[in-house]
Amino acid sequence: MALELQNGGGADNGGSKAVVFSAVKPQLFVEAGKANDAVQFYKAAFGAEEVSRSVHPKRKADQELPLILSAELHLGSYSFLVSDLANDSSTPVKTSGPGFVICLETDDVEAAVSKAVSAGAVSEGEVAEGDGACCGGRVGKVKDPYGFVWMICSPAEKGADVEARAMPAAI
Repeated sequence: MALELQNGGGADNGGSKAVVFSAVKPQLFVEAGKANDAVQFYKAAFGAEEVSRSVHPKRKADQELPLILSAELHLGSYSFLVSDLANDSSTPVKTSGPGFVICLETDDVEAAVSKAVSAGAVSEGEVAEGDGACCGGRVGKVKDPYGFVWMICSPAEKGADVEARAMPAAI
């Protein structure tokens, strides 16, 4: 059952069409190299189920332990994402410690970004294909007036099989 949220549904939108969101996915950022450990912890501690994983392609090519761009976990009827905090352009937040991004899923990314900007958010970059992004499809990024980053994504293709195997934890 998809969660259907409609922003601005009760207010006069000045003629702009309403944008419907089908999911809200918190994305937790942990110290680089620790996301796999965090995933294993959430599985063991809370019974979370890993449903997809996307790894950093450059790190994979260098034969290093790949950084996790996003691992999607289901906990009950909700989803959340866990990611390694990398010091490069693929990370939506730049921080020295743990952080988070809120991912909104919609079929009309451009309209949702435009609506957020008209309400006072600042667009960060262009809407583009989001390989490894929180939702997997097209993605736009905005920062709200309070400093929180919102990733606005189209749903990932159904049946797109992403690497979801557990890696052994270092002892």
